[in-house]
Order: sequence, then structure tokens, then C-alpha cells
Amino acid sequence: MTLLAAFLTPADAAPFTTPAPAFPISGYFIRAGGSNALNADKLDRIKSAGGDSVITPGTRLKPAGWAELPADCKIGSVNCGQAATLGVRVNRVFTYSDGNQWGKKALACPRDQSIAANGKLFTILVVPASGSGCDSSDNSYDVIVISGGTTKAASATVSLAKAATKRKMRLYAGLPIPVMRNDVPYLPDLSYQNTFAQFTDRYLRYQKSVSNVAGLAGFYLAVEMPLSAGFDSVLTTYRIQNEAIHRIMPTRAAVVSPYLDARVAAGGRTPLAGVADAVRIIALTASGVNLSIAVQDGMGTGKGGAYFGNEEGTAVDAPASTIVGEGTWGTKYLASTRDYFQAAAAGVAGTTATLWANVEGMAPATGSNACDTNLRGQTTLARLHRQLQQVGNAPQKLISFMWDTYYTCVGTGTPLEQQLRSGKATPVITDSTFTAGTGAVAITGYNLYGAKVEVNWTDAAGQKLSKVVATDYFDGSFGARRGQNPRLQTVMANVGETNLSTDGYYTISVTNAWGAVSDADYAKHN
Repeated sequence: MTLLAAFLTPADAAPFTTPAPAFPISGYFIRAGGSNALNADKLDRIKSAGGDSVITPGTRLKPAGWAELPADCKIGSVNCGQAATLGVRVNRVFTYSDGNQWGKKALACPRDQSIAANGKLFTILVVPASGSGCDSSDNSYDVIVISGGTTKAASATVSLAKAATKRKMRLYAGLPIPVMRNDVPYLPDLSYQNTFAQFTDRYLRYQKSVSNVAGLAGFYLAVEMPLSAGFDSVLTTYRIQNEAIHRIMPTRAAVVSPYLDARVAAGGRTPLAGVADAVRIIALTASGVNLSIAVQDGMGTGKGGAYFGNEEGTAVDAPASTIVGEGTWGTKYLASTRDYFQAAAAGVAGTTATLWANVEGMAPATGSNACDTNLRGQTTLARLHRQLQQVGNAPQKLISFMWDTYYTCVGTGTPLEQQLRSGKATPVITDSTFTAGTGAVAITGYNLYGAKVEVNWTDAAGQKLSKVVATDYFDGSFGARRGQNPRLQTVMANVGETNLSTDGYYTISVTNAWGAVSDADYAKHN
């Protein structure tokens, strides 16, 4: 079926409602603030910018020694970890601090402790070094000392979940993650897999007791992996945590965000041919959980390239050149972002997982786009529009890394949040069909209401043609009615009967009812 045939039949035409302009991205990675007021303000700003979801990063469960435990964490005059484990053999010691207060509602076993000292909160969990539950068959235990912040600070997930509930938004809270291996630093250290699994259980049971509200939509599995083979230990962490979610909070969803590396010169590059299989393998870790796979587009790190086929011979932009060097998109990258997302869509097909896109809200640092103290630099809305265009129609939701502080930093230009608000009506074209025999042009994208369409093409005789026409059909619920991204829209226009060269591209630009003009070049092969 052609894209045009899939767009519309008279029987499924939707009732017309005039839409308001809206930015396509609906979810953002954030960091929790230290107070309820800060979290409420942040969610208000995100919601007013069109967001309905927030995601917090995970925190590492870190192996430690006795000397590395917080000095204030004492029971009597004894180190709290040692005091809680008197009479048993300690296998390993860990620390954890995620901005949650934990406390008495996290206690499940007789040796667990919750204390306050010098205005600081600490929770000590004692778990069997092997097995599960409270008692070890060989009297060997691991001790986890959790720093819960101060007695006056808000508990991060509780605060955000309540704020999200009040605003009818969704929070995906970051789950604990293991440290990475010393010998292979891109793989998680599963030498304490049993303790990690038990701590994931304890974390979820704690959240069930304190944050079991509608705004807590699910959890973020924060261990990253590329869309490549050879990352079984990462898949193990996904499986452990999805199984725990399904067992303890079965109505909650999960999100993972794997990355791609399309750089030709990268040692760990992501071959396009393996992407579908890699996505499918991730999907199979769902274990009964509603799992969304939010593929990172790589444009913020220089690992991905947002370009169309007619731009393969065009020089990479300045931010990308700081990572891959001077050259063209086609010589510096294995394939375009669009190609990778089409492969990812093929990978989720037939699984229970859903494809999202993590559209990176930063750019490689150039020396002239500083953004606070961040490793990456400030990007522009126009560059972000290119990224949105490239991920196409396959992702059911668009999220972005990250609000704090890539969207809010003043940097050396206008903050991205401000650009987003002033440019939220800008049309973005994600796909099209041009049926030359009838002149019909069908376009999908965002902010397409009231569009005038400019189409440029070359006919079979080699003549370059251009025409500007008004659209004669608009469907604002195109994505929602087809189970795709609910913000996707479609318009149709007709440039009159013509023909196309067999080897070339046609380009489209749009001016919508609000007078906004698409600022990302769109092209498609004839």
C-alpha cells in the first residue's frame, strides 16, 4: 500500500476541529528538585511547553568499603553499617543516594534500620548475599547504606509523582543501576547481580508504599546499550528489572533508551543491518511489562546524522564536524537517522514493545555554544526540527534528553526552552507521497493546519518545476486514529498532473495557518 492510500479513505474521515499549534516533543528527561515547589514549577513549565511526561535518571548502587560510608551514619558511636550487621558475616558493602528519603517504609527485614543524624536521613538494608528474603542460609549478608538527603528536603520520586498526578502528567522514575566494569567499562558489573536484583525489588516495594499514585506511570531502566549484539549483561539488567516491575507493580510501564553510533570511523559503530535484531532482543526482555524502546537519535553527541539522501554530498554541520571532522554526511556516517529508525520500527514489529524516539536536545560542543558546565553544547530549534523530521512517523512518542539544563541554559544564545515557546507553531514534515500521475501530494507531520505547500521536482524531461498550492484536506487526528504518535497530522494538496524523473528527489516546504514556515529541508526520492 502506498503512503497516500494509507492516509485516508472517505469512511474514516475524522470530525474537524481547529487545532492549536503544539511542539512535537511530549516528554523530557529531568532531575528532581530539592523541594515540592521546585518540582511543581518545573512540571508546570514543561506542561505549558506541550510536555505530558518526565523521566528521571537512574542512580548507581555502588560497592564501597566501611571507610566510604557516610561519617554521620552512626548508631550510637558505631558505624551504622557495622552496627546493623553485628553477629553476621558481611560479604560486601554498598552505598546509594537517589534523592528519596526512604526511611521506615523501606524497612522489610529485622536487621534493617532507619536513622536521622545531624539533620540527615539514612536507611540501612541488610540483604542475603545469596538467595532472597531476609535470612541467609550461610549467615552471609550484603549491607546497603542509603543516604536519604536532609530531613527538610522533598523525597524526589514522591514529590514528582504527586506533582505529575495533580497535572495529569506521567513520571517514569529511574531505577537503580549497577556500576560499570573496570575491565570492560561499557558493560555493567554483575558480580553482585543477586544483590542488585534484591535491591531493585526493595526499591519497587518502597515506591509502591509511598508513590502508588496515577502520576507514577512507570520506570526508566537506565543502563544503556547500543543497538548491536554482544551486550547480554545489559539485557540481563533489563530482564531483572522488568520481571520485578511485573511482579511488584504490574500496572506500571518501563522505558529503555538504547543508542546508535553511525560514525564510519567509530570502533563501536552500529551496523544498520543489525538494528532490527537488536531492538527485537531488547523487546523480548519485557517480561509482561509495557516496554517502550526510546532510541537515541545521536545528534547531540555526534553519533548520528540527520540528513536525506540528496544531502549525502553536503558538508556536515559545524557541531557534527567537531566529532567526525570535516567531510560530508555520506562519508562520515554509515546511514541517516531516518534509516536507523526505519530499521528499529521493523525490530519492534510483532513484539509487545513500543518504539519511541529520544531526540537529543543538545549539540556537540563547538567552543561557541557553551551550555552551563555541560559536556555538550546548546543546540538550536532549527537543528532540533531536522532531528524530528528524521525520526519520521514510526515512533509513537517523542521524548528528549534533557530539560535540565540543555533546554534552560542561557549559554551563548537564546535558551532552547524560549526558542521552543516562540517557535512552537513551526511546521515539521515527517513523510510524504507524491503521485505524479494525478498530482496528489500527501504530507504527514506536525503543525500542518491551513498549510500552503511548495513542491519542487524534476520531470522526466529534466525540467525543474515548482508549484505552491493550498492544501485541500487536513486530518489532525491522523496519528491517534492509527495507533501512531497522536500528535501526527496529515494534509493533502494537488499540483496537477505531471511526471517525475526516475532518478532524483522532490522537495517540500510548508507555510501553515499561523504564518510559520518549515525550517528543515525535506526531500524524498522520486
